[in-house]
Parts: sequence; C-alpha cells; structure tokens
Amino acid sequence: MSFETLLVEVRDRVAFVTINRPEKLNALNARVIAELDACFASLGADDAVGAVILTGAGEKAFVAGADIAELAQQTPVAGRATSMRGQGVFDRIESLGKPVVAAVNGFALGGGCELALACHLRVASENARLGTPEVKLGLMCGYAGTQRLPRLVGKGRALELLLSGEPVDAAEAHRIGLVNRVVAKDQLLAETEALVRKILANAPVSLRFTLEAVNGGLEMPFAEAQAAEAALFGLLCTTADMKEGTQAFLGKRKAEFTGK
Repeated sequence: MSFETLLVEVRDRVAFVTINRPEKLNALNARVIAELDACFASLGADDAVGAVILTGAGEKAFVAGADIAELAQQTPVAGRATSMRGQGVFDRIESLGKPVVAAVNGFALGGGCELALACHLRVASENARLGTPEVKLGLMCGYAGTQRLPRLVGKGRALELLLSGEPVDAAEAHRIGLVNRVVAKDQLLAETEALVRKILANAPVSLRFTLEAVNGGLEMPFAEAQAAEAALFGLLCTTADMKEGTQAFLGKRKAEFTGK
C-alpha cells in the first residue's frame, strides 16, 4: 500500500501504520482521514495481518489534533459531514476484528485523542499528553470522543476532560484508565510490539469474537449481551482452533493455531 500521509509496513502478521505529517504534528486533515479509511479497509481484509500498531511520525506527536485551517472553513452542512466521515473511519478501526493498539508518542489531542480512543488498547510514552481541547476553539469532539471517552474512563472524568479542554500527562492518563500502560519514550514501539505479540499468540477467531462481544455488548442491555456472548462462545466450539487449543493444553504442548 502506498499513501501520501501514511507509512505502512507488515512484519510477521503485525501491520505498523504511521501517520506521517511530522511538520504538522501529524494533524488529521481530509487526506489523512481518507487514507486511514482505505488503509484499515485493506488491513481488515488481509489474512496475513493479525494486528495493527498505529502511531505518529516523530517524537512530538501521535496526532496533535485536526487540521485547524480546514476546520475554520467549515459550514454547518460540511461540518456535520466531516464529523460523520471521521466517525465512520474510526468505527472501521474499532470494528476491524483484529486488535489495534495505539502507540501514543507525545501529543494526542482533539481528533488525535479520539483516534487513540477508537483503538482497542493504548500504550503511551512517558512524554505523552492526551486531551480534548475542542471547547477552547468553540467546538466539541466530532469523532465520537463524547461517546467513547465516558465509556472508557467514566462520566465524571470524561466530562472534566471534555469541558475543561485541559490535557493530562501520561501518568494521569494511566491512573484514570485512558491508557493501558506507560513506557519509556525510547521503548514505546518495542514495548507495544511485545504486547501485540503476546496477544497474537492466541487464537485469531477467539480474538475477533472477544472484540465483537465487548464492542457490541457495551451497546446492549446486559441480558442481550450475555446471549450474544453465549452465541459466540458456541460458535468457537465448532472451530479447529478450539480443538487444537484444548488438545494442546491437555497434551501439555504449545498450541498451533490456524485461524479456522
């Protein structure tokens, strides 16, 4: 895959996607959003890819926000369309069916924070700062930040971030559950990859169904979510990976999963 604003490399089932606009602190413009959409559509359909690590070029920013020059020109109709387009792309990332981990290197503000929220896990470098400063511009989150953030950290903490517009550092982000772990700046990609490799050692269909159960279940009444989980559990009982995993456990050997 070749893009103007993204660098993409696949190594041993892991796709490394880097937003490559360091001179603009990797800000999200229309081109980046369109290319993220095309990129993740391709990665989702690629059986050679089991997981994705998403990061930003350089050490200063994961994504410092949306492109303000573009936003300043939005009409009401265009603004709604822009918001819905970004929401659709971030929904694609969240529903990819493969683990997507954000390696947050520096600023993840506004749309950048929302992008990190759309990923399944977030690993932050010690110099990371995350926040939603849109209210300081007379705006609000437009890429589902008002929905994903409270689901992740709770209503009160989310509202403090959303209404104050003030960012939090990596340690505070970890304390409130906004990121999963904080690592040394020079170890960010290595630590993120190590986490992804641990996840990839597990059965691919199990990973996909687990993501589906969590993402879908959060939007359902509890009893319906339980029923959905039971249905997915039953489907896994028909898979070759389930048979391999249980037989490997009983035989005290390492499982060799095939994703079937």
